[in-house]
Amino acid sequence: MNSGIITEATEQMATLPHDLQEQVLNFIKDLKLSPGSGVAGKNLLKYVGLITLDDLQVMNEVIGTDCGRIDINEW
Repeated sequence: MNSGIITEATEQMATLPHDLQEQVLNFIKDLKLSPGSGVAGKNLLKYVGLITLDDLQVMNEVIGTDCGRIDINEW
């Protein structure tokens, strides 16, 4: 364990407003849960090639143009 990182993180967190401190704490808790979740990549190899190249191109274009945008009238 690197106590320097912990010290710096604590100092940085102390300067944040309470709501952001809660977000950081929740993020840390989520990180602790993540190592045991998910599926090994080798178990996904059976799905290679199931999506056509045309579909992958469409997905790539949509991600490139639409992700990260916020439509304030959407909700």
